[in-house]
Amino acid sequence: MVDRDDLILDFVNTLHKAPAGDEETLASAAALGAWLHERGLLPGTRASASDLARARALREALRQLLLANNGVEVDLSAACATLEAISRRARIELRFRDGLPQLAPAAGGVDGALGRIVVALQAAVADGTWPRLKACRSRECEWAFVDRARNQSRAWCSMRSCGNREKARTFRRRHAHER
Repeated sequence: MVDRDDLILDFVNTLHKAPAGDEETLASAAALGAWLHERGLLPGTRASASDLARARALREALRQLLLANNGVEVDLSAACATLEAISRRARIELRFRDGLPQLAPAAGGVDGALGRIVVALQAAVADGTWPRLKACRSRECEWAFVDRARNQSRAWCSMRSCGNREKARTFRRRHAHER
């Protein structure tokens, strides 16, 4: 199974927004099943069209939270409602292993797999890594990344692409108003 933070980022990045056109990794229920299976979240269970819709809703709710981590105003109530619905379907419970508490989904199948992604979010909040998980501020991108800057000030996934493009837009807007 992949690292908890990588799981969140990889899941959000199953939709790659790009100026030339979006690339959707979760293009079908079968693709969702394969993605979850490859990460050790869903051994041998098939996904349905409704599973795919819930997975995409979870992905976009997580993206909204990552954008909020990057200072972007978003509708947190809608994102939280989606996370709560996914958590209920996953039947996330408090369990104890080796005397220590941990959250785990009681549901199997796709609901349990999606629940493990929600549990990864909670674990990132609990250990303090959550604020470093962000989504690019560029609305054309919104790629999820880890902000490794010492002061956690990174705004874009890459300064070479999104950062330069956004700074150039800001420069052109500023100078257009001066004329």
